[in-house]
Amino acid sequence: MGSALPDGEPVPEDGSLPPDTQIDLATPFSVYLHVPFCRVRCGYCDFNTYTSEELHGARQDQYADTLLREVKFSRSVLSRAGGIRAASTVFFGGGTPTLLPPGDLARMLNGVRDAFGVAPDAEITVEANPDTVTDAVAEELAAAGVTRLSIGMQSAVPRVLTALDRTHNPANVTTAVAAARRANLNVSVDLIYGAPGETLDDWRASVDAALDLEPDHISAYALIIEAGTKLARQIKRGEVVAPDDDVQADMYEYVDARLSAAGLDWYEVSNWARNLSQRSRHNLAYWQGSDWWGFGPGAHSHIAGVRFWNVKHPAAYAQRLAHQNSPAAGREIPDAKARTLEAVLLRSRIREGLPIDEIESASRTNIASLIADGLIDGASALSGTVVLTLRGRLLADAVVRRLTD
Repeated sequence: MGSALPDGEPVPEDGSLPPDTQIDLATPFSVYLHVPFCRVRCGYCDFNTYTSEELHGARQDQYADTLLREVKFSRSVLSRAGGIRAASTVFFGGGTPTLLPPGDLARMLNGVRDAFGVAPDAEITVEANPDTVTDAVAEELAAAGVTRLSIGMQSAVPRVLTALDRTHNPANVTTAVAAARRANLNVSVDLIYGAPGETLDDWRASVDAALDLEPDHISAYALIIEAGTKLARQIKRGEVVAPDDDVQADMYEYVDARLSAAGLDWYEVSNWARNLSQRSRHNLAYWQGSDWWGFGPGAHSHIAGVRFWNVKHPAAYAQRLAHQNSPAAGREIPDAKARTLEAVLLRSRIREGLPIDEIESASRTNIASLIADGLIDGASALSGTVVLTLRGRLLADAVVRRLTD
């Protein structure tokens, strides 16, 4: 059911932002819609998701109506703060959004459209389990205005899927992509590497299978062992072996080379796209520090430097909204040092890089050694921007530490 929420100060029941909040209407505004339902819990998952046995009074069939209450609530909050803007991106994440009927997702999207407006060229993405995508589902989502489907493939190797506790039929990935194409939706597929027992040959097979689908975008994430997950407990008990850092590095180098040869360019450490228009604009909004409101239990938001997050459980979330109270559990306003750290952490991961003048002067002395160590591109640094090399992407956390020392 996800990691603990951060500490923070209380949020007023009416959700009002701090009185000195200055919203820049020129800053893009994004919307995240969290659907916290899953049929089963994957052993590695640390997201705020719930199976039917864990809902404890919350109802999946009432969820769209509950979330729409928060949409209306947020309209009031942002209106009082002078911050109403059309959404430039909308992202349905989870959980498994496509466990809900497409009509529910359409109603949620229409609620956003009514409250804020949606830009004519908006990117609207739905994450999907391959088993839940049919022609009818894809067509209904497209008719609602969805432009992009992000399909959770993870692996093409059945035993690797089993190790990850993924239950979808691998053959349905092809079916889901075909359905999305027939509905004129852009397609992204997600992969995970470093599962217990996964070999480099297994990974090559999965990457090649993903490319055979000819998607517009591929995400490839290293498996991270999160505390409190089933997989973490299995590793602690010695039932499975923890991911090997060197093997994961080999897997990353393979996927980068293979995708680049196939015409997909990296634009963020874990993401590749066929062209600029196929990049995930929604995720770029996070990495570039834009504004967004996250709707749903456990969802996080960022508006004009104010960060706030909702209560985690769907039942508590629904109860607060039923009483017309803010579902937020807490908020914070990061200080200048925290904002600098966050900018380095996020913006250094993207291909456009991080302007050197946004790094604290004391840390800029490390740039020469980072170039010498082959971690950042020398020519880009001389032009005023930190851009990771391939080696730097493999050691991105180490680069961030040296840029924030």
